[in-house]
Amino acid sequence: MSKSKLLAEKACVDTKAKLEKLGIEEKIQKELDWVIGSYNYDKNSVGLIEVGSKALGVLKKYQTEKPRLVTKKFIENLEKAFSKN
Repeated sequence: MSKSKLLAEKACVDTKAKLEKLGIEEKIQKELDWVIGSYNYDKNSVGLIEVGSKALGVLKKYQTEKPRLVTKKFIENLEKAFSKN
């Protein structure tokens, strides 16, 4: 398993946790649950990247409104995880 796939999986897990903590985007949280489970079954990272990137967009928007709740470093880590795939 490649390092970039592991980064994408971890990024999705972290993203879901952040969305839960913020109490936003329940639909994307459920999508992240599904793609993480799917990835664990078939090791195909396409869903992780697709849904993770969508969640990243949501978090970037949220960051502009409340920068202390979503740090620049967190966003940079997600961008790195999803760009290497």
